[in-house]
Amino acid sequence: MRHGDKNNNLSRTASHRKALLSNLACQLFQHKKIVTTLAKAKALRPYVEPLITKAKENTTHQRRIVFSYLQDKEAIKELFDVISPKIASRPGGYTRVIKLGKRAGDNAELGMIELVDYNEVYGKGAEGKEEATAKRTRRAGSRKKATAVKEPAPVEEKAATNEPLPEIKPEAQEEPLK
Repeated sequence: MRHGDKNNNLSRTASHRKALLSNLACQLFQHKKIVTTLAKAKALRPYVEPLITKAKENTTHQRRIVFSYLQDKEAIKELFDVISPKIASRPGGYTRVIKLGKRAGDNAELGMIELVDYNEVYGKGAEGKEEATAKRTRRAGSRKKATAVKEPAPVEEKAATNEPLPEIKPEAQEEPLK
């Protein structure tokens, strides 16, 4: 029985799974996004996110810990030198998994896993929408509504204007259907 066992074994032995996740993580750090099966992408997220968190603290000790997971010097350099300064202010949630549909050959669910700060489409720099709007919460809005007294807005009437109403011609209304 597998009660409470939440990690996906991906039908592999522990050593094979460790090698697979390590290789996927190296490719993710080098290319910033990869396309793989949805199950592998979802299994990769909890593997990669703690490594990115460790990379925020650029010390020899943290580099050695991350190297024990990845075993790739180029990926370590990319992670610590390029990626970690860009994600330094982010408190978590460094990756995003997007479903892509099914693969033509074997009908497997495909997914793209990407680093959040490297996608210009979803990022803040796309159109500046997030910078312009102020952050709102439900709590703050409900307090304002409870304390604020609403006054009815002045209603403008059409009769107050001196413009004549359009005339309706009686023959246009009662035209027979053919």
